Amino acid sequence: MSDQDFDIDDIERRMKGSVTVLGEEFGGLRTGRASASLLEPITVEAYGSQMPMAQVGTIGVPESRMLSVQVWDKTLVAAVDKAIRTSSLGLNPIVDGQTVRVPIPELNEERRQELSKVAGQYAEQARIAARNVRRDGMEQLKRLEKDGGMGQDEHKAWAEEVQELTDKTIESIDQLLAAKEEEIMQV
Repeated sequence: MSDQDFDIDDIERRMKGSVTVLGEEFGGLRTGRASASLLEPITVEAYGSQMPMAQVGTIGVPESRMLSVQVWDKTLVAAVDKAIRTSSLGLNPIVDGQTVRVPIPELNEERRQELSKVAGQYAEQARIAARNVRRDGMEQLKRLEKDGGMGQDEHKAWAEEVQELTDKTIESIDQLLAAKEEEIMQV
């Protein structure tokens, strides 16, 4: 079989992509500790378009329960404040000159359980993405076998490899979820 017929590396790359996206989504999930990645997904109305927070200021973590955004352009301070307030994070920023300080409140038990459920939903979406990649790979293998591009034995060997990749990816997702749930439930 030629490498152009079936690309296992592409399938592996796509599966790893689902794990990477999950890690980014988990980074934006609040745990009660300040993390610069908490504000990174927020976009700010600046210069007539939506810009990521990191492109309008420097995000810092001066204390364990405090974030700060050093806004580069004075005219954007109000926009940064508004973007943080209207985000779904439930944070109340404090404007201090060109710096926007964002205190991170303690999480109560109910909110921790809610966040844990959200983390579970993110993980399930990642699992679904990995399974979709597996399905695409399996369909590609069936087409190749049907068109005479490979034999049954070769098809079976590639199918086992695709399933092995899927199992490893799902295991990685489950490990990430367990670590995030532990972090969320930590008091």
